[in-house]
Amino acid sequence: MGRIRVLRSDITTVQADAIVNAANELMLGGGGVDGAIHAAAGLELLEACKKVPLVSPRVRCPTGEARITPAFRLPATYVIHTVGPIWRGGRSGEAELLSACYANSLALATEHQLRSIAFPAISCGAFGYPLEEACSIAVDTIERKLKSGASLSDVLLVAFEGHVAEAFSYAVSHGK
Repeated sequence: MGRIRVLRSDITTVQADAIVNAANELMLGGGGVDGAIHAAAGLELLEACKKVPLVSPRVRCPTGEARITPAFRLPATYVIHTVGPIWRGGRSGEAELLSACYANSLALATEHQLRSIAFPAISCGAFGYPLEEACSIAVDTIERKLKSGASLSDVLLVAFEGHVAEAFSYAVSHGK
């Protein structure tokens, strides 16, 4: 089974087979992690994202799903784009959708026979998901997928800020 590690770093500098982008449904860049990844990868990432077919008007990647593109100028090989839920108080299926972001990203990594993947704290920025709850969902979902035979040997939980690293570390140390 693979291991989960917490890393305090800028996800755009992480060397892994894939880094995960907390994207929006159009996959055309935005703020936060999404904007940083697009800026570091270069315009080729935007062009690759534009080639991902729309599945409905203004949606390339529905909330909870994941898509994969090359990473271009990033030190990773791939970018896995996933759209986290907007926090609406916890009664609108947010936990299930957030778990699906991690599960579907891991499924894509396994499908492409990747060995390492780096995740940010999905939905914890502008989407307002409570940090500790989101980190717990992330770790629980990742542990379940690794136990069920995902091919990954290294899963990194990458935090740019110290309090996010602390929340990830707490979730890892108190996991099942």
